[in-house]
Amino acid sequence: MGLGVASIRARSCETGCDGAGSRSGLREFFKQGLSWLGSRDARSQEIPFGLLLTAAQKRSLALSASIEEALRATAVCAAEQLRYTNPKFSAATLSGRANMCPLLFGLLAILALFTIPSTIALCLLALLPIGYRILVVSQFRSSQNESPLACSVSALDHGLPVYTIIAPLHREARVVDQLLSAIESLNYPAAKLDVILVVEADEPLTRAAITARQHRIPITVVPAPPSEPRTKPKALNIALSLARGTFTVIYDAEDRPEPDQLLHALGAFCLSGDELACVQARLHTDTMGSWLARYFTAEYAAHFDVFLPKLAALGLPLPLGGSSNHFRTAILREIGCWDAYNVTEDADLGIRLARFGYRCGVINSTTHEEAPTAIRVWIRQRSRWFKGWMQTWLVHMRDPYKLYRDLRMRGFIAFQLIVGGSAMVALIHPILLIGAVWSAFASHVLGDDPGNPIRPVACVAAIIGSYLPTICLGWIGLYRRRIPRRLSTLACTPFHWLLVSVAAWRAAIELIIAPFHWNKTEHALDRTDTITPALLDLTRQLGDLKEAGELLQIQAGAKDSAANLPPIPREIVSG
Repeated sequence: MGLGVASIRARSCETGCDGAGSRSGLREFFKQGLSWLGSRDARSQEIPFGLLLTAAQKRSLALSASIEEALRATAVCAAEQLRYTNPKFSAATLSGRANMCPLLFGLLAILALFTIPSTIALCLLALLPIGYRILVVSQFRSSQNESPLACSVSALDHGLPVYTIIAPLHREARVVDQLLSAIESLNYPAAKLDVILVVEADEPLTRAAITARQHRIPITVVPAPPSEPRTKPKALNIALSLARGTFTVIYDAEDRPEPDQLLHALGAFCLSGDELACVQARLHTDTMGSWLARYFTAEYAAHFDVFLPKLAALGLPLPLGGSSNHFRTAILREIGCWDAYNVTEDADLGIRLARFGYRCGVINSTTHEEAPTAIRVWIRQRSRWFKGWMQTWLVHMRDPYKLYRDLRMRGFIAFQLIVGGSAMVALIHPILLIGAVWSAFASHVLGDDPGNPIRPVACVAAIIGSYLPTICLGWIGLYRRRIPRRLSTLACTPFHWLLVSVAAWRAAIELIIAPFHWNKTEHALDRTDTITPALLDLTRQLGDLKEAGELLQIQAGAKDSAANLPPIPREIVSG
């Protein structure tokens, strides 16, 4: 199989912008669009040029424009679509004063230490998000999307819908072979896969790594023009404009999804109504190169194996993970795709789906990922996450009453304590540490109000109240994953909280000075062995033998047969 590059020409103008249907018209559009994008008052203007074309104009542009022109038009629309079609949902329209709110909150939290009542209020505020997580996890309810569906597709090939796989790649030459091998191993007909890789146009190493290997499935490689914002969601929007699938899944460069994951997701969609817009696969990191990477594994286990399934079972808004999200493609387009200016586009999209009346679920299928092992890399990644959660909270809190009406009481509380609460607690934590230490020092050394231990006791209680639930949830997640050395890993919780706080304060500052900057997470930096390449070669050889019919097939039991799959509705097959 080869690379499909020329095939993008006719599809890339599906979201083409304004133009007269000719090369000169498209060039004029770029001249107007790029000059407008550079203007200072761009945000205050109405749409200065049409972001949407009629079907006839799109076809005319697709036939007359060059690939480069079509991609540039697609890139502009990928970045600006939500900003102009639904500006209240875009982080691009947040004011500078709004972006200062998280930092101002942190500074006010420092001032709260000067009086005992405000200190107690601050401690209670820090415990609310942790307490809410415990409340959610303690609910005895399982998600209807959790049941495993181990299946064979041999009898269903003709009826399966086209499934689009999108993978945005930026400086990922080291892991692209691993990703493509994992995609090739998926238990889904190659003819029904629509694989789209989005690679930055000015980054030749990743493209070279893609073309250097032999492919067993068709792949479309889309060079993303180097325009601002240079974010993952903009790349995803470019790819979505080319997507042919009824369903779409997002994978990161280092992902290794389980082979049956697409079938698990399809089964969940078939068993649920049309209101189920997205299912999240469970993410698991298997990097054990440092205590930080091992703790990352505990975090993921607590979040994706313990917390999110309960949240989905309760029908609450789901802040999605950045990978292995399976969507109904039509719904994804209906709500405006991803926000190119939000650096945690996943969490924002999960909340926006809930506001549009859709539901997200969790499936019992795992995608294995790589965890950062170096503190510097970890801080960059976590600060981007916090910055995005702050953006998401600010975007949806423009109109609190409208948010309350969209999410109802339960959803509104969940949003405040999960999205807003995660950043808030991380900002407060070092302040509580300082308050406890200073109060103890002032009381016992300086003799300042020695008879009033309320302040240090309150601060210590809030700190311990944050540590213990974190340890408990991490323990449960690691136990379910059958991962050893649980105690030694979770003993690092205090150090981990300090790093979390550093990342949160950095995010609050970045939100002011560089709100749309994407802190890239480098992958495969600590690989020193040849085990992974050898396994990839073995996987490819087994795949070739299977295609040639030379691999011994072992028949599975009745419980794994295709007969146990739910029937696929006609509207899905025809889609």
